[in-house]
Amino acid sequence: MGESIPIPIASNMINTATTEKITLRPKKRLTGTSDSPLTNKNRALAKLKTMNSSNRTKTNLKTNNVFTRYPQLYLVGSRALLIIVTVSLFLFLVKLGFWQLSRAEEKELWQSQLTTRQTNAPLSYVELLSLPQVEPLTGYRLTVTARPLAGQVFILDNQVFNGRVGYLAIQLMEVSPDKPWLLVELGFLPATADRATLPTIKPTTMVQSLTGRLYQKQSNPMSRALMAEPGWPKRIQNLNIDEMSELVNHPLAAAVLQPEQLKGIDLPHPWKPIPLSAQKHRGYALQWFSMAFAFAILVLFFIYSRKQRKNK
Repeated sequence: MGESIPIPIASNMINTATTEKITLRPKKRLTGTSDSPLTNKNRALAKLKTMNSSNRTKTNLKTNNVFTRYPQLYLVGSRALLIIVTVSLFLFLVKLGFWQLSRAEEKELWQSQLTTRQTNAPLSYVELLSLPQVEPLTGYRLTVTARPLAGQVFILDNQVFNGRVGYLAIQLMEVSPDKPWLLVELGFLPATADRATLPTIKPTTMVQSLTGRLYQKQSNPMSRALMAEPGWPKRIQNLNIDEMSELVNHPLAAAVLQPEQLKGIDLPHPWKPIPLSAQKHRGYALQWFSMAFAFAILVLFFIYSRKQRKNK
């Protein structure tokens, strides 16, 4: 018989397959081993390249570079800004105080003018119309004979008298057919509980000889429009005489007459030509100066405390 062919053992086949697998498997890094300097350098360069490609990273690097290279410049700029803000705030408070003092002086001058006008003889209607339109007319006295225009009554909204909110009723009157009409104050009317319901007002209907004082309402810088509502009596929000003249399609005198006595009408007549007195403005000035003084004390105390901490 011929030679027998050896049959490979299964274990050898398994070992061979296992060896091949081990040979093909990638090598793992052993714990405790380190890469070569060249490998670390390549990784660092790749990471730096990625960071440099980001605009945000570039900005942060530049900013940090400024702070690290010029720390004194950054601190000096911060201190300068703090000093500018502190001094500006202090000067602003002081300026408000002096502004209130100047307003107090203006109110004193105004009060003296009102007193002088009250002691002078009353004007005639012709003299009133001849006065310059730019001159304030509050405080002048006037004597006139006027005929009421039936039904044409304005009620000025948002008025306060003796702690009550209400309206000021003003009626149109004719002095002469060829002259502007005159606005005559009928008096104060308390507001009703329902704002949609206007108070009842009975205008005068008889020709009267009137003597009283004139006034002009100060214009509101936030709102000067008449904002007239439909119907008569007509509720208005501001005493804008120019718009009232356009509304009635007739020229009007530039001031309102508050009569000393009005036949058939018994309503109170509020008189407050100067909204804030000189004493009020001086009180406000004292408040602003006090705030500036307190602010200065706080700043000085902060500086002193910081120096004390540095010396320790």
